[in-house]
Amino acid sequence: MPVVPEHQGPAGPHVEPAGALAGEADGFERLWTPHRLAYIKGESKPSDPDDAQQCPFCRARTIDDAEGLVVHRGETCFVVMNLFPYNPGHLLICPYRHVSLYVDLTAEELAEFTQLTLAALRTLTAASAPAGFNVGMNQGAVAGAGIAAHLHQHVVPRWQGDANFLPVVGRTKALPELLEDTRRRLAQAWPGDTDGNGTT
Repeated sequence: MPVVPEHQGPAGPHVEPAGALAGEADGFERLWTPHRLAYIKGESKPSDPDDAQQCPFCRARTIDDAEGLVVHRGETCFVVMNLFPYNPGHLLICPYRHVSLYVDLTAEELAEFTQLTLAALRTLTAASAPAGFNVGMNQGAVAGAGIAAHLHQHVVPRWQGDANFLPVVGRTKALPELLEDTRRRLAQAWPGDTDGNGTT
């Protein structure tokens, strides 16, 4: 009998039998991603993007690594999981300072930003064996930045066949691992990590 998710919990989706629901059984399995629609509607976006108090990246750096999905903390920059990933292991490299442009980084921030990008590529390669990567940033809302006020660089692992009809037609991405599990696995695999929590 087909099942549909009731709600998403920390251990994954809770399911209920679909036999009592309206509709004709068609043999298709259903994948429900209500969290993605919430983001599309703007529920997780700051109402004032220039206000550092509302910035999710500024908030992530001030809370517990597991709660903030922080994989690694450096001196001037940190690495965080994307809450709405394109693929499993989608990381964001962010400066601690609330700046919007790459040219606003200091020499120290720029050096660590680059070092953390390289470390992210190495960590993802060792932990997940992707076939390739997309690495880049969107500067400004007009360029596609979801949170334009705080600079962040995307590091997206790619596998052969990972882009199919589902994200293109259904605007849905199937992820085989919970974010907190991915965060823990990558934090433990981070180069030089001595405590397994993403810090050295």
